[in-house]
Amino acid sequence: MLSTSYWVPTAAMAFPTFPDHCFFRYDHHHRNDHKDLRRWRIRTTAAAYPLFSNQIQLTKDSSSRHKLYQEAIKTSRDKFTREISFQSKDKDISLAKALLYVAAEDEAFMSFNREMDACSILNERRNVSSPSEAIDWDSLEQMPLGGKTIPEWLSELDAIAKEVEAELVSRDIGCHLVEVLEAVNLVLFESRGLTRSPVLVNSKHSYLHSVLSSRCGSGKALFYFPFASTYMILVIAAILLSIIYIEVCRRLGLTIVGSRVGEDFLIWPQTGYPEELFKVTSGHSLFAIVNGRCVEDPRSMASDLTGTSLLGLEIATNRDIIGIALANLIRLHWKRASRSNHGLMLTSPLRHVNDTGEKPNMMDKSNVPLLRPQDLRLAIMASERLLILQPHNWALRRDHGMMLYYNREYGKAVQELSICMAFAPEEEAEILEPFVEKLHLMRLESSWKSLGHTGRLT
Repeated sequence: MLSTSYWVPTAAMAFPTFPDHCFFRYDHHHRNDHKDLRRWRIRTTAAAYPLFSNQIQLTKDSSSRHKLYQEAIKTSRDKFTREISFQSKDKDISLAKALLYVAAEDEAFMSFNREMDACSILNERRNVSSPSEAIDWDSLEQMPLGGKTIPEWLSELDAIAKEVEAELVSRDIGCHLVEVLEAVNLVLFESRGLTRSPVLVNSKHSYLHSVLSSRCGSGKALFYFPFASTYMILVIAAILLSIIYIEVCRRLGLTIVGSRVGEDFLIWPQTGYPEELFKVTSGHSLFAIVNGRCVEDPRSMASDLTGTSLLGLEIATNRDIIGIALANLIRLHWKRASRSNHGLMLTSPLRHVNDTGEKPNMMDKSNVPLLRPQDLRLAIMASERLLILQPHNWALRRDHGMMLYYNREYGKAVQELSICMAFAPEEEAEILEPFVEKLHLMRLESSWKSLGHTGRLT
């Protein structure tokens, strides 16, 4: 069809808000006419109502921020995966980078949720302005994380190492091992005021950048503050402080290794003569200077260590240390997610399904407790990262599948628990099998009802 255009003068127009001249095209698809009309309505309405114009701009800004946060979430996970890739040598893995990528992903996820909440309020109440601030970054490296970017937090560790060097210069001493470690302790625990938090449910003390930025206290009492407490409630801060200690010493050319001893995570300088670590100088052994009072606490397994038994400990790799930090995050977020269900365990539903005294159809959607969705999703994200490190850990995969069940992602839960059964011991697989079968039926029932059917599947 040939294109035909007609010019219509302004006087002949029904609405004065049209432009001075307008072309009507008859060779366009009818759907395009609707799009043009919609654009014209938006332009004319925006001109007549400035508040509506602001609303359009806020919607565009929110959409842009959503995309940035989604991209940051994806990029953080990709960079974390590359950092801990099994194709890389373990000694080349940066503990600081890996854990900062973890923090960046979680922060982007929480910021995305805040944006979604703000948009919901904006849609419900048109006269409410958006509380979100403009974003002045367009890549993960520029995204603020507790006031600094990831490169700036890495530079912060460099700055701490330089403070230690300055402390050694001011003492006018050589680089004897004991002096270096005492200088590290002085800078970290007196100058920087780093300490552990006794509050397990506070996520502020569960990320590397948060611990680096905190100024919880100072004083000489912190000089011998324990690095690994015997109480489980302190493990989160302990592993992060140990990571900071390892990273600072690495920048000083000093290799620090570590191992789990009971509920403690102990660290010490790598040496060919471990018995020297236990020689007492200035009232404390070198091992105590690094690890603190837990070495001298009779309630701690660390108090029984000697130079000989130290050789028998399994040295944690960088991947192991990252795994401990991630396991602590899972524990933290699960505790926060299940706060209103005191004592709820991930494996609790397995016992109910396998209890012969209960009815066979006891498990249904109404029995799944309501958990805090954001904290549950953060626990699932930490579990996903840990599975990248330990793909054949059946207990971890079981817990991951159970979290998906609590999150009502039944299809994914069936998949994860089915994989778990392939790796789990026979007795554990027998416990999982009836649960997975019932979970599969729940998934089928959801599909059945989504098609408009009523009643239960039998």
